[in-house]
Amino acid sequence: MQFLTADEAVSLVPDAATVLVDGSGGGVNEPATVLAALERRFLETAAPRDLTVLHVSGMGSGNADGIDHLAHEGLTRKVIGGHWAWSRRMQELAVDEKIQAYCLPQGTLSHLLREIAGGRPGPLSQVGLGTSVDPRLDGGRLNRSAVDPVNQIVELGGKEWIHTPSFPIDVAIVRGTTADERGNISMEGEGLLAETLAAAQAAKASGGLVIVQVRTRVPYGEIAADTVRIPGVLVDAIIVDPQQRLSHATDRDALLEGRERAEAIEIPPIPFTVRKVIARRAAQQVRAQEIVNLGFGMPDGVAAVLAEARLDQEVTFTVEQGHVGGVPAGGSDFGLTRNHQSSIDAGAQFDWYDGGGLDLAVLSFAQVDAAGNVNVSRFGRRLAGIGGFVNISQGAKRVVFVGTFEAGAPPRLDGKGAIEIDGGGTRKFVAEVEQISFSGALAAEQGKDVLYVSERAVFALSPEGLVLTEVAPGLDAERDVIARMGFRPVISPDLCEMDPAIFTDGSFPLRLPATEQKENAR
Repeated sequence: MQFLTADEAVSLVPDAATVLVDGSGGGVNEPATVLAALERRFLETAAPRDLTVLHVSGMGSGNADGIDHLAHEGLTRKVIGGHWAWSRRMQELAVDEKIQAYCLPQGTLSHLLREIAGGRPGPLSQVGLGTSVDPRLDGGRLNRSAVDPVNQIVELGGKEWIHTPSFPIDVAIVRGTTADERGNISMEGEGLLAETLAAAQAAKASGGLVIVQVRTRVPYGEIAADTVRIPGVLVDAIIVDPQQRLSHATDRDALLEGRERAEAIEIPPIPFTVRKVIARRAAQQVRAQEIVNLGFGMPDGVAAVLAEARLDQEVTFTVEQGHVGGVPAGGSDFGLTRNHQSSIDAGAQFDWYDGGGLDLAVLSFAQVDAAGNVNVSRFGRRLAGIGGFVNISQGAKRVVFVGTFEAGAPPRLDGKGAIEIDGGGTRKFVAEVEQISFSGALAAEQGKDVLYVSERAVFALSPEGLVLTEVAPGLDAERDVIARMGFRPVISPDLCEMDPAIFTDGSFPLRLPATEQKENAR
């Protein structure tokens, strides 16, 4: 084990290496100093070349950082990522067929690292069946250059499974907070545990190198043994960067780092807009004492609506990066939480999610089709990727998808219960989604409770496909909803008006019904 400069450390990366970079979007846990040095080495020396880059979560902020440091022709040959939205330059390389591009579920990749670490053949999972991950559809491929298969269908116990084969990791680049003289790493100043340990173990099991970026160097013995997250025996090189930030947006925050707790965390009310209308309708699906995951973007409005009604303490929020409880952060700090009850490795969190640990997931939609399929991952030249979406949507007992009915044409709200719509919006309920991120057919076959909530209408999933169940007050179902869709949904015989209170500015009457399990327990 050596303490090196970033430039010295990246000189150890050989051509054609498989490089694993661990971290999360918005610069959280991002080993930014090492990535910048690797980019600098390539621009100055044209080496290393032809890397295969693996990243479990999205990384970067969309500003040529994160994984985009490696977005250069010749430097990177192949990318397997769980999420691509933060990496605009890498997306461009993929769309222009300059690299082989793949996207697999965040949970699958998280579990893959543990499989590689244990010398096992790779994870078996039903997560992704019927979606773009399924090898009978896209197989995780994002472009034509992605010719090599990265997964396969196998049958075991009379069921179909997706097998993602293990492969060697030549270099793992990860981040911690403090390193002692023997290379032991603690993470008390990080926002997540992520896959840090599994990443290091996977590289060592492959005979590879482990490069760790930290903020502080201390003498041996100053890190308590039970706070060591990466044992020194797994570490080859350590880079100390005293300027290391918690994320791109936040320098230091003891609450987000989990080192302090506040007596109370206020979630400020959101303005009365279409977003609030949708969040209110989604919040009506929440039950008391449920374990909930709120996706990135519009879904986090549900937390604000619950808080405004003083009901946020009645549920337990979780995030896929490993936190349980507390108040999830938004924006580029997504994945971080304040006042969380616990933090566990991301792989363990996905074990829980895949095993049905979530009662409810509220997730965004970008496109929906007649079968109830949802696309959040690909739109023309934009490759957003799926992140934890597939694990969460397939594992949760109930799912609410939220989004505006059309893109780019927000309706007018008078705050008194009326909604007026104009033309000119881009259709989001389409004849066929560009890519399947959520399989309506599989969910319907399983009898999953799925709702699709917009400001204009609400739909439910049935074996016959999408069913129109509610329409906003004052709107005509045929003229204002169905005529603006790319297909004709099934019309519920009990079609009704959405609750007018949702569309009224001011206090919103909301109560959380007891869960069926709780009621039965009484």
